[in-house]
Amino acid sequence: MTDKSTKLPRQPLARLGGLAAVAGRIAGSVLVHGARQWAQGQKPKARELLLTPANLMRVSDKLAQLRGAAMKVGQLLSMDAGDLLPAELTEILARLRSNANPMLPKELALVLRTELGEDWQQHFSQFTFVPMAAASIGQVHLAHHDNGQKLAVKVQYPGIRQSIDSDVDNVAMLLKLSGLVPQGFDYSSVLAEAKTQLHQEADYLQEAAYLQRYQALLAADPNFVLPKLYPELSTSQLMTMSFVEGVPVESLQHYPQPVRDWAMTQLFALLFREVFEFRLVQTDPNFANYLYQAETEQLVLLDFGACRDYPETICLGYRQLLRSAVESDLAGMEQAMRQIGFFSQDILPAQKHAILSLVQLISEPVQQHIAYAFGQTDLAQRVRQAGTALSMQQNYWHTPPVAAIFLHRKMAGLYLLAARLKANVNVRQLLDPYLT
Repeated sequence: MTDKSTKLPRQPLARLGGLAAVAGRIAGSVLVHGARQWAQGQKPKARELLLTPANLMRVSDKLAQLRGAAMKVGQLLSMDAGDLLPAELTEILARLRSNANPMLPKELALVLRTELGEDWQQHFSQFTFVPMAAASIGQVHLAHHDNGQKLAVKVQYPGIRQSIDSDVDNVAMLLKLSGLVPQGFDYSSVLAEAKTQLHQEADYLQEAAYLQRYQALLAADPNFVLPKLYPELSTSQLMTMSFVEGVPVESLQHYPQPVRDWAMTQLFALLFREVFEFRLVQTDPNFANYLYQAETEQLVLLDFGACRDYPETICLGYRQLLRSAVESDLAGMEQAMRQIGFFSQDILPAQKHAILSLVQLISEPVQQHIAYAFGQTDLAQRVRQAGTALSMQQNYWHTPPVAAIFLHRKMAGLYLLAARLKANVNVRQLLDPYLT
């Protein structure tokens, strides 16, 4: 395995300089390839010049190197606007969700000393310096407690907190300059919310509090298992939990149909409980947040950094929206969406009707009282086509309320996972108790 550890640039100017250099290389690449095509008697297209594999790799490499907010913005855009971004960029950004260059060993040792003291090693009988996973905010290491308990230690990249705001702005500038985001797409509110969410995710004590809340909320549910928190070995930049065994949830595609159906039924049921009972939602749809334990027939829930509390008015709005959607009540849907925060911008009647039709389409799995076959439907393609038509043909780039964006990410993630597992789920049956 090649060692990809790199020193994390900490100074804002150094981080900005790296991004500016990438933008410059992209511009240079466009000029060179454009001149080459002109010389060959071809009229170059700007989109084709920008979306070369080399340019896309330059962007993804820089995001992976900077980690932190820079990489998280790529994740958010690839989830939220993936159907509208160029397919090449979506593919590159999707790879970034679970890959990042780990920090250097000496940087890791410095964080451990800073957070746990000079004698940090006394807390562990063994600590593995090579990370099990490296993501946007930190990396996870395998360790063992003195009592023999296997641990997962989440260590935050140094300097991440201080770089969040500038990195978000810099990556937005990079994507804009490189032409990789469609013109007219106003994602300023998404970026502002990304900053807020990233500051929250960078506070591991807050994530620890969310983990403990979920443990209490799901204590009586035998279908889920969560890691145990070690508060005495946790700080705002380091979080120690029990290591929970399990196989990746995507691997269930090789399991019998009843197991796949059961798993997705539990996850959809959990989502409805989150929205309508807990009013607390873990909004990160990354498949890596779920594992499956075949021995205990339980689902493992991981990573509670991207949790959001939802006000009662929003949750009631979604209840009304879903109730109206199953009844094909367009007037009720519009009223519910206004309560959630939609249609706050100027909108033409045809555009509003197109959005309501799109919501109806997305609600297809709850329109029927039988199991919905996620693996035998082209729903994702139809939603993509409708969304693209809305933005391109109707010329309407509607920025949803930020609370809705993150909830929709979670819903879309479950749809994608259900399709991957070819699961059959009676979603309506799970929803009905909340519609009365």
